[in-house]
Amino acid sequence: MKVSAKILILCIAAPAVLLSAEPSAFGAGDLTAANPYGLTSNEKVILETKKELSKVAKKSSYQDNELDSLRERIDGLQSIVESLSRKAHNNKINLQKFQQNNEVGLKANSEYEKRLAQSIQENSVKLENLKNLLAELSKTVDEINLHYITKAEFNTLVSDINEFKALMAKELKNASGGSAQKISSAKLYNKAKYYYDKKYYTKAIESYEELIRRKYRPAYAHYMIGEMYFKRKDYAKAISYFKKSSKLYSKASYMPNLMLHTAIAMQKTGDRSHAQAFFGAIIKKYPSSKEAKVARKYLD
Repeated sequence: MKVSAKILILCIAAPAVLLSAEPSAFGAGDLTAANPYGLTSNEKVILETKKELSKVAKKSSYQDNELDSLRERIDGLQSIVESLSRKAHNNKINLQKFQQNNEVGLKANSEYEKRLAQSIQENSVKLENLKNLLAELSKTVDEINLHYITKAEFNTLVSDINEFKALMAKELKNASGGSAQKISSAKLYNKAKYYYDKKYYTKAIESYEELIRRKYRPAYAHYMIGEMYFKRKDYAKAISYFKKSSKLYSKASYMPNLMLHTAIAMQKTGDRSHAQAFFGAIIKKYPSSKEAKVARKYLD
């Protein structure tokens, strides 16, 4: 610091000294010459100072160059470090992916081995079952061979059975028809009513059909058959028999119930318009009947 201050003071004082010096006619005291001579003590100091300044400038320039070189080297090293860092990061990611892929592959192999073992076990069970089935089939075949009958013998047996069934059906039909023909219509009427009360509807319908063929109270017989089909929810047949009954005798005591069940059957089959008309007719014709109360509920 002291040398630098001294040099700075000398630099400031140098112009004043130069102005006060007396230049020689032969170039003495020329500080700009390559080899100055005839210098005063002050000029010598100035020359030395000038030389020192030149050395300092050269040294500073050299240091600047060295600093720039070092900076370039640092930048290059920094680039190399960054490149290595990126490569290390990429290698780390690739390693993780490789490990994950290996884990997935190992897991997949484990699952495959597990499924393969399970499939082998299932196939073994199926094979054992097939062996048992084959043994049973062989046993069955042996039994069939032991008790085998020819196709002709089998057809003969079937024919005999069919003939026997036809004969029995004919006998039963004759027995049923004969018994119905033997009893009177009044007894058959009571028998049909008995079947109806016991809910033997098939026999009751057969008895009422026989009464219709005999023309014994056909309106009531049609009505009763219609009631049984109504209870069986065969609404189309019920409506057909109710209609025939009402044509034969429209003033019967059972007409309110016949009309009510006809209306309900129509509604059940989707004929709502005619059902509504029947409900209205019941209310109008039999206003105080229990059937009229039911009809009002349907209309509501």
